[in-house]
Formats: sequence, C-alpha cells, structure tokens
Amino acid sequence: MIERFLTAEALGEDNTFLFGARQTGKTTLLLQLFPKARFYDLLESNTFERLQRNPSLLRQDLEMCESGTLVIIDEVQSLPILLNEVQWLIVRKGLRFILSGSSARKLKRGGANMLGGRAMQTNLYPLVSTEIPDFDLIKAVNQGMIPRHYLAKADKYWAMLQAYVAVYLREEIKAEALVRNLSTFTRFLEAAALTDGEMLNYSNIAQDCGIDSKTVAAYFSILEETLVGYMVPAYAKVVKRKVRQAPRFYYFDVSIPNYLLGRRALEPGSTDFGHAFEHLIIQEIIAYLGYHGKLDKLSYWHTYNDNEVDAVLGDAEVGIEIKSTEEVQSRHLHGLKAFKEEHPEVRMIVVSLDPNPRLFKEVEVWPAKQFLEQLWAGKIY
Repeated sequence: MIERFLTAEALGEDNTFLFGARQTGKTTLLLQLFPKARFYDLLESNTFERLQRNPSLLRQDLEMCESGTLVIIDEVQSLPILLNEVQWLIVRKGLRFILSGSSARKLKRGGANMLGGRAMQTNLYPLVSTEIPDFDLIKAVNQGMIPRHYLAKADKYWAMLQAYVAVYLREEIKAEALVRNLSTFTRFLEAAALTDGEMLNYSNIAQDCGIDSKTVAAYFSILEETLVGYMVPAYAKVVKRKVRQAPRFYYFDVSIPNYLLGRRALEPGSTDFGHAFEHLIIQEIIAYLGYHGKLDKLSYWHTYNDNEVDAVLGDAEVGIEIKSTEEVQSRHLHGLKAFKEEHPEVRMIVVSLDPNPRLFKEVEVWPAKQFLEQLWAGKIY
C-alpha cells in the first residue's frame, strides 16, 4: 500500500473540497484515511439515483448524526444540488464534510453553492517520488505517475493510457457538454501535447486545429479547470533584458503527452526523453508547491535572445534548469548565469542525470532523484 503525502492531518478539521484529475486516487485515499466516515459515492448508480430524485434524503439520512460526524461525498460535481443540503447540515447540525471530485468547473460554472467560504480547497496530485519506495525515475518518465499507470507492468500501461484518454474525452468533455465539436477538441489535445512545456502561441495552435484563437484559449481553460493541465506564468520582473510573457502549459501527468505524441520506451539520450524528463521534474515541483499552498510561487524566465530558466521559485529566490544530460557542462549554464546577472541573490540549480551532486561554477548540480529527495524534504524551497 502506498502512503500518500496528503494525510488526514493535512486535510485538517475543516470542511474540505478535495479535487483532482481522474484516477489520481481520491476515493482510495479517503477510504484509507477515514474508514469510519459516512460515505456517499455518487458513481454508484443506486446512490446517485436516490439522491438525484430527492436531494433532501441526504438531510434525512444525517440529521440524527452527532455534531462533528465526518461525511464524505465522492464525485460531488455530478450532483451539485446536494451542496444546499450540505450547507444546512454544516450550519444547523455541525457536521463536517469532505467533498471530492474531478474538478470545480461544473460546480462553479453552474452556479452551485460553494458553501460561502465554509470549506477550504485541496488538490490531490498524481503520485510523487517521495510516496514511492524504490522510486524508478525511468519508469516514471515513461509511464507517468497516475497510480494505476505507474504501478502497471511495462506491457500493460499503454493500453491503460489509451483507455484513460478515451474515458476523459467521454466523461469530462462529452458528458458535461463542455465543447460542441469533440473531434476538433481531440485535435486540440494533440496540439497541446506538442506545445507541452513550451511558451503558448494561441494563433499557431488555432491554425493547426482549424479554429480561432479564442476557442483555443477556451479549450486551455477547460484543461485547467478540470485539472488536466497547468499554466506556468512567465517571471515578469524586468531588470535589464526584455522577457517573454506568454505562459507555458503542462499536462497534469507526463503520461498524457507521452500517449498523445506516441512517445514510448524512452531512454536517456533522446530528445523525446529530454522533454519527458523536464515535464516530470516540473510535475513534481508543481505538486510540492501545491501541497504547501505555494503554487503561485512558480514561474519560468525566457528572454527575447533565448536565455532561459525552466523554473523560478518565489521572487527569484531559486532558479532551476532541467537537463537530461549525464554531465552538466558550461554550455548548460548560460540561462542561469544570465538570470543571476539580474538577480544576484538567486540560488542556481541544475537537475540532471549526473551521477553525483557537485558544485560547478557556483551552480548546484543535482542528480534528479537526489534533487527530488531534497525538494520533498523542504531543502530546495
């Protein structure tokens, strides 16, 4: 059994919305952490149909519970009207709720009762390296960190990915009628994979997909709001060099662009491995910052003469370059050195496949697995 980073203590004693992309393990985690809670799984047809027909049955079920009783409603976005009953039970009966789902989009866009600030929001990310004994970096680069996919045998995960993308399209997009043209959105997903980790140019993507740039922006918004992807903004503080302002986009798990682009059996030394390796490290940084309430502290830096830093943490406190080379050399440091000229106090780090940590021209060079250990120990930021 994998012990997740998100603990019962981390969820606190407040009412909580727990969101996360499909198959990140929300249901499994909640059942493990709170085996004695009253549990309503809205994916169970009998439960869903009963409460859809008469939402007040939730109140009737729980009205005699003692104050402080924990109630979990899983996939709450499928029946938003229940939130009115939830609020009544919180206010009048003092019950505590954990409300989980694949995203807040349907709730917020549909005008659902978000409990008037009575519930905090927490996201569950895919597996992270610190959760996995004997973490296998090459396996993670190839299979991603969605629990079922990472734990699958090498000859099984690709079929799982194929099914996952199909389920996402059917359940998250078609079922919620988020887009009118599913085939166009499918082409967009592939175009988004091609730009994964790159600065976004809506016009170029629109041309590739045969749609307008406003539709492209709306599609990216859908991916963000359903937690299938993240935007990383540009570091905007300009000192000397003019910097680019377009955000970068990353799918929530490296396996998604791997599948959409047909990247399989990736080994160090290839360009495709380099892209996937960078994505995995950024994915771990996003999860670390997200779990610590610091996701707004991540940006990247790219100048018009192509100096670049892959990740900037805080107000230029840490600059991180990600290189899949087995030996970091001077040519890999140009971006960090240029950034340091403008931000002298920055801590410079390169994450690589070097065999050992070392200090090279004032830059900390960390092998990827040891960098991740330092990250999750709180020693990077």
